[in-house]
Amino acid sequence: MKNLEQSSYSSALQTVRDLKAKYGTTWNAINPEGAARMVVQNRFKTGLDIAKYTAAIMRKDMAEYDADPSSYTQSLGCWHGFVAQQKMIAVKKHHKTTSKKYLYLSGWMVAALRSEFGPLPDQSMHEKTTVPNLIKEIYDFLRQADAIELNDLFTKLEKGEDVQDQIDNFETHIVPIIADIDAGFGNEEATYLLTKKMIEAGACAIQVENQVSDAKQCGHQDGKVTVPHEDFIAKLNAIRYAFIELGIPEGIIVARTDSEGASLTQKLPVSKISGDLASQYLAFVDAEEMTIDQAKDDDVMLKRDGKLYRPIRLANGLYQFKEGSNIDRVVLDCITSLQNGADLLWIETPTPNVKQIAHMVNRIKEVIPNAKLVYNNSPSFNWTLNFRHQAYDEMLEEGENMTGYNRHNLMDADYDVSELSYRADEKIRTFQRDAARDAGIFHHLITLPTYHTTALHMNDLTEGYFGEDAMLAYVRGVQRQEIQKGVSCVKHQRMAGSDLGDSHKTFFAGENALKAGGEKNTSNQFEFKRNVTKPELVMDK
Repeated sequence: MKNLEQSSYSSALQTVRDLKAKYGTTWNAINPEGAARMVVQNRFKTGLDIAKYTAAIMRKDMAEYDADPSSYTQSLGCWHGFVAQQKMIAVKKHHKTTSKKYLYLSGWMVAALRSEFGPLPDQSMHEKTTVPNLIKEIYDFLRQADAIELNDLFTKLEKGEDVQDQIDNFETHIVPIIADIDAGFGNEEATYLLTKKMIEAGACAIQVENQVSDAKQCGHQDGKVTVPHEDFIAKLNAIRYAFIELGIPEGIIVARTDSEGASLTQKLPVSKISGDLASQYLAFVDAEEMTIDQAKDDDVMLKRDGKLYRPIRLANGLYQFKEGSNIDRVVLDCITSLQNGADLLWIETPTPNVKQIAHMVNRIKEVIPNAKLVYNNSPSFNWTLNFRHQAYDEMLEEGENMTGYNRHNLMDADYDVSELSYRADEKIRTFQRDAARDAGIFHHLITLPTYHTTALHMNDLTEGYFGEDAMLAYVRGVQRQEIQKGVSCVKHQRMAGSDLGDSHKTFFAGENALKAGGEKNTSNQFEFKRNVTKPELVMDK
């Protein structure tokens, strides 16, 4: 994707030259070339610029997916700007383009890692301001990645290297972010106000769920309580109004339903016409038939087909849904959301099973043919166990002799090199492709990847560093791999903006600039060149 035209630099250069001519000798110290470089190195001036740019990308990607389901999109959850930055730098390095690669902001990780209260469960107890603050932080780091890479290219150009084409066709690290607003952090006005802050920080896609805001639970835990459709539609409207007000009409709303695993509701909506949304919602509420003589003081009653029913009400005042109604509720939730302004759906499921997801999505598509999902490839699933069960069932249906497997212990390491494991791993490898094709999943994400990778890597480093390997554990397990794999932050001073700062200081102070990148900068130990006779990298002496 070409997104930095040479004319942008030329235009900025001419603008600065015109300004110098206008203001005369007072601008003598301003270097037009340096100023123009700084302008193009910071293409996005505000979060709204980012939201407008990325919303257009998502709309284009959604249309391409409708035409070809193999054009699905992906993201990884990021809980810090540096994590997001390193992810997108790695995406560009390994895949040569950021196309179809997004970012995800997980409310779970915000609660667990970013709250001033300390680590919290995913129950909307963290400060709501933390969410837009993290969005802004992520885009600050991505904009710095743009500036650092472009600064390197302009520096090479000044030294005579032929990098003009790389500058002209520079691809930004800025990509869409799907941001989790949980259940909206209050009523619809609260949702609107927080949405505005998130959009102003750069979010082009807001994910909102149909749980009760003050009783919100993680989608993979018990105790979830949903709201009537009218309440949820009000929050969809609040989000759309915020997008329109801020000039981002193409902003994306992701409507999440937790009804698959939710068995409770807090409110009984008021039905005005038989068969309306409230009536359909009430039909799912579990109730026992009764007569007026059996009614107790303060009982709540429903009239159904000429008979009286008492809704099943728990001691805490919550109402219970009929057992087995969950899938029907999911389908109605999704259809209703799409008919009331949502652009994408999110269905929380108990396991990652393409057939089960497709069963729900196909029912939705009978009403809305272009329905599309954002799907959580969650670490809350035991992927190995789930797919070994699926492979076991398939092998059984094919008539394979399964007596060598213990169905109740499929995680046994002895099975790691078995036919069962091979089949299961292949199903995991193709899960996203298969689900995009067969189950309407436009976007695949992992909510908490870096939560787990950080813990895993710290576990491994700690084992060796405080053991016999000592410093070798860090050198062999971290630094040497950074060097050999070309990880950008092996030169951490550069990644933090030191070289970029040196360029700026030169613009500002000229020859008087006190720069960090001299001969005594130890980062020079990580400069490499290719040996003339050998293909491997060798370190400069």
